[in-house]
Amino acid sequence: MAKNRSYTVKVKRKRNKKTDYNLRLKLIKSGKQRLLIRKSLKNILIQVVKSEDSRDKVVISCHSRELKKFGWGYNLGNIPSAYLTGFLFGKKALKKGVKEAILDLGLQKSVVKSRLYSALKGCIDAGLNVPHNPKIFPNEERIKGSHINNEIKNKFEEVKKKIENG
Repeated sequence: MAKNRSYTVKVKRKRNKKTDYNLRLKLIKSGKQRLLIRKSLKNILIQVVKSEDSRDKVVISCHSRELKKFGWGYNLGNIPSAYLTGFLFGKKALKKGVKEAILDLGLQKSVVKSRLYSALKGCIDAGLNVPHNPKIFPNEERIKGSHINNEIKNKFEEVKKKIENG
C-alpha cells in the first residue's frame, strides 16, 4: 500500500469473490423470491430464498441426496440427477405455495446446456414459473441420460413417475 494515502478496504465477501453485490441488489429489488441453484462435484442444491429486512430466509430447500429415497442409485451430480432434483424441488415448492421465482446462479459460470440449467428445466417442468430462454436447456436425450446408458434412462423414467405420484 502507498504511504499517506487513504485506502478503503472492500467488503470481505467481495474480496474473496463470493458475492456480486451489484447483481444481488438487482435481484432483491425485483421483489420476487430467488431460486438458488448451487452445484458441487457430486451434488446439486436448490433453494428458494426470500429477502426480508436485509436478511435472507430459506423458504424451501432440496438436495440431490433426496433422490436416494426414490431409488436413484447413480451419480448425484450429473445432468439426469440435476433434472430430477429440480423436478422434486418444483413439486415441493408448489405444495408450499411458491409459484414463481427469479433465477440466481451467483458467481458460478453460466454454461449453456449444463446441469445448472438441467435443474432449472426440472423446476419448470414441475410447474414453477421462472423467466428463462428455452435455448439454454440440454437436449432431452441428455436429460434422460441416454448419452450415458439405457439403464439410467429406464431408471430416470421410473424415478420421475415416483416423484410425480408423491
